[in-house]
Amino acid sequence: MRILVADDFPKKHLEGLRALGLTVDFSPGLKGPDLVEAARNASILVVRSTEVPAPVFQAAKGLSLVIRAGAGVNTIDVKAASEHGVFVANCPGQNAIAVAELALGLILAMDRRIPDNVLRLREGKWQKKVFSKARGLYGRKLGLVGTGSIAIHTGRRALAFGMKVRAYSRSFSDARAVELGFDRADSVMALARDADVLSVHVPGGPDTKGLISRAVLAALPDGAIFVNTSRADVVDQAALLEEAKSGRLRVVVDVYDKEPKGGEADFVSELAQLPNVYGTHHIGASTDQAQDAIALETVRMVDCFLHRGEVPNCVNVARRTSASWQLIVRHLDKVGVLAGVMHEIRQAGINAQEIENTVFEGGAAACCKIQLDSRPPDEVVEKIRAPQEIIFVDLVELRSQA
Repeated sequence: MRILVADDFPKKHLEGLRALGLTVDFSPGLKGPDLVEAARNASILVVRSTEVPAPVFQAAKGLSLVIRAGAGVNTIDVKAASEHGVFVANCPGQNAIAVAELALGLILAMDRRIPDNVLRLREGKWQKKVFSKARGLYGRKLGLVGTGSIAIHTGRRALAFGMKVRAYSRSFSDARAVELGFDRADSVMALARDADVLSVHVPGGPDTKGLISRAVLAALPDGAIFVNTSRADVVDQAALLEEAKSGRLRVVVDVYDKEPKGGEADFVSELAQLPNVYGTHHIGASTDQAQDAIALETVRMVDCFLHRGEVPNCVNVARRTSASWQLIVRHLDKVGVLAGVMHEIRQAGINAQEIENTVFEGGAAACCKIQLDSRPPDEVVEKIRAPQEIIFVDLVELRSQA
């Protein structure tokens, strides 16, 4: 079986993939048609920032799994993957510490104006009087938008600096807040109104696009620090630029609208050129520790897929199908028994959407659960019951979760 690794990947962990019995094609930097062609003979594809468009899935008939060696999957055409029956998985949480460290570093850098200090010294200028002015972080209020791994690691580090941490997400409970030592806000707006620093830690996508709106930015107190190490489209970029231009907010960002996709490029950002804005080059997850953790997780996921038929962290399997009935068949574990059951279901024009067969200790008997998109007629159920290898058959209507 061939695995195509189409982005940078620690070489020592490529050996971990080879140890699983895979033929490893390590071709970082593949793009567009070259990626489509290289993926034709691959069973597994591993990418980091490389885009995986629909033509890859159309051409690579043997492709079964795409792993994003990172958290988000916005660079992968997940819809096309699902239409071609290809699993898509990611490595959530493995880069959380790295991003949290950058977020705290940016907050500290902005408060003490560290980059400007360094620049003036390199220019041969001593400006102690100018740079001695700073608010300090102790006792300041940090608002976290999102309560995933990155936000939690960021908040814990802020607590160590003596900051007061509040957080908001739809799933964040009072009990969880107490456990973490955070306070819970009722909304993003409530979080913004009371934050000396507002840091965004949510995934990109339709649910979060524009979450940090013009109104949210306007609600921040004068002089507040706004931090975005998540995705650019989470924030109203036009409103952010206006606030930064006015000088009312201090801004630190690691992500940009229309940022270059590669590692080297000319890039002019009006936002990043402002004196009250500190920007980094989308490097949140780029530490050796984070890349090692992601690579190890990738190897583990491939191992699970190859040897247990499981796909950890899969993002495109339906949580619930449209099946309305479940057929439960207890049977002797013999060749052809389930084939006979499926033949009757097929003859009745009924689609089996989920099948799970569990074998009991000793291997004599098994129980098969088959979820169906419609109720089989009584005569079909009787035909399924008829063979002597069938122990028991039951039909259960599934409750709708709509």
